[in-house]
Amino acid sequence: MSAVFFSFSLSTGWPLQLLPVQLPVSLDVVVVLAIIAVVFVLFVTQPVPIDATAVGLVVTLALLGEWTGVSPEQAVSGFSNPATLTVLAMFVLSEGVRRTGVIQILTRKLIAFAGDNEFRQLLATVTLSGPPGGVVSNVSVVAVLIPAIMNLARQTKTSPSKLLIPLSFASMLGGMLTVVGTITNLLASEVWVQVGGPDAQPFALLEFTHLGAIVLLVGIVYLLTVGRYLTPARIEPAESPTDAFGMTDYLTDVVVMEDSPLVGSRVGELGEEDLDLDVFQIVRGNRTLAHGLGSERVQAGDVLSVRADQETLQEVIEQGHLQLLPELMEAATEDDASLPPGFSPRRHGWEPPDAEPSDSLAEDEGSSEDTEEDGNETAEEAPDEEIELTEVVLLPGPWSSRRSGVADFERDYDVTVLAIRRGDEVIRQRLREVRLQAGDVILVQASDQVLDRIARDTNVAIAGEDRWEEFDRSKIPIALGILAGALGLAALDILTLMVSALTGVAAMFFTGILTPEEAYEAVDWEVIFMVAGVIPLGIAVEASGTAALIADLVVSVSVLLPVIAVLGVFYLGTAVITEMVSNSASVVLLLPIGVEVAGQLGVNPFAFVMAVTFAASTPLLTPVGYQTNLMVYGPGGYKFTDFARVGAPLQLILTVVTTAGIAFFWGL
Repeated sequence: MSAVFFSFSLSTGWPLQLLPVQLPVSLDVVVVLAIIAVVFVLFVTQPVPIDATAVGLVVTLALLGEWTGVSPEQAVSGFSNPATLTVLAMFVLSEGVRRTGVIQILTRKLIAFAGDNEFRQLLATVTLSGPPGGVVSNVSVVAVLIPAIMNLARQTKTSPSKLLIPLSFASMLGGMLTVVGTITNLLASEVWVQVGGPDAQPFALLEFTHLGAIVLLVGIVYLLTVGRYLTPARIEPAESPTDAFGMTDYLTDVVVMEDSPLVGSRVGELGEEDLDLDVFQIVRGNRTLAHGLGSERVQAGDVLSVRADQETLQEVIEQGHLQLLPELMEAATEDDASLPPGFSPRRHGWEPPDAEPSDSLAEDEGSSEDTEEDGNETAEEAPDEEIELTEVVLLPGPWSSRRSGVADFERDYDVTVLAIRRGDEVIRQRLREVRLQAGDVILVQASDQVLDRIARDTNVAIAGEDRWEEFDRSKIPIALGILAGALGLAALDILTLMVSALTGVAAMFFTGILTPEEAYEAVDWEVIFMVAGVIPLGIAVEASGTAALIADLVVSVSVLLPVIAVLGVFYLGTAVITEMVSNSASVVLLLPIGVEVAGQLGVNPFAFVMAVTFAASTPLLTPVGYQTNLMVYGPGGYKFTDFARVGAPLQLILTVVTTAGIAFFWGL
């Protein structure tokens, strides 16, 4: 909205025509810098979804074409740009490979190799997440590995925090092995064609693989040595999700007594009485209810599993004539007339003193027969549902722009939310007031069938024990062959990268590995719109003279530095700026400036292009700098500063290694 109002003001000539002083720079530069400032704020604060900001950017650049130098055709050119279409195709190709289950197979093998040795677990994590990041979406790799690592950590009494930052960092560094490793690489290739002059060509598939391999190797060595000791163990080893979220004092079973005023009321009404209480399960006779509890009416004898703090629980027990299940069981006798009708002590493990096991079994069988004769539901007619507590991670993409609350999540996924972990904070109270965010880890209770369905949702990652999607493993050779063929055609310059990637997508369709509907779901449309929106911004930065102006400032303050030092400072500056805005925005803005700086210094512009590309693709200092960092933020229970604690030394090392590598391979 701010961008549109700003564009209207300029298009009408107000208020800039009323300025009483002469601007020190051209009006074109002022307009473009103002647009950049507004876009930065919107990208960082996200009052509206990122894709909405991108569309607003396109409109603004077109409306202000007189000052931005961007025609309407150029403003929308990002949607048909080879980089945008290649990004879209790689989303689909990555999904095709993921759906074969090959990543899961490799994950299981490496987990078996890791065992309970922390160093081997770390080695397996960085080995599996690094190299595949060069050809498969690192977001897909990390989404599969997060639940696997959390389960491994729980089984081996290891803190998952020790493994998850290395997982994210290794996957990012692996993305520098090929041009298709990250979206940023593809976008940098396109911007280079725009600003590099008539001889500039798109990056070849393996343009910087040699340097990318060195960067990945250095990063892995760091993570296995220095980084291993800098990575904190924020989450203590726990045997169950309940322990991991500290829920022992918040989950309780209560019995509805016969004189309770709650009898006949709907479960959903309990949460409407200004009480911070949730009922997530009802045991009624031989049945366990976990679905549609909001409309279920409370009956005498029901055992309600509730989430509440001790103060709220005590209030509900006193006002609702409830009794704690452990206390009631302790005082129960075989012929206790005070027990509410419908409540069966044996259903909850009570046995009469000195009873033989066979007698109890016979009595239970007889009771079931009697119940069946009475025409009531039996255990056979309504068997218990297998109910589980598990952790669900909200992945970036849709969850970055959604404004969903806990109630929306429960309704959409048919689960009960018991707690939320956001970074190092665990939210256990007033859950209805929480707005969910990408990176949140949600402790839920749901049936096996529901969890199986959630496991197939690409918007979340579920950390249930051995809860893997079922795939047709026979299609693994076909999918890998299609991916290898598409990349091979591009590597050998037989086809352009865009054409070869789209050819691979068509092959995925015709071989039945993916349907068009599955392909549409695999694409992160927010990213597509963002890439398409920022491409014309790069045109504006160049055409308006903004790049030349900023390049003048950079050169003037670094006049006493050798060229390689300027290159290193430019790399580090790009890395820092990328932490504040998206990778795509930083590469579009800074790459033209890098080319201008090189031109004024009379050195190789491609060296500065590589510096921007590598720095923008590997932001290591904050959880919001890159999607995979955000994905591990909640599961690792990290503090915001933990990423800088581990990533800052590595970023400095990579500044030296990458700068030296660029000078060696491409010259200055």
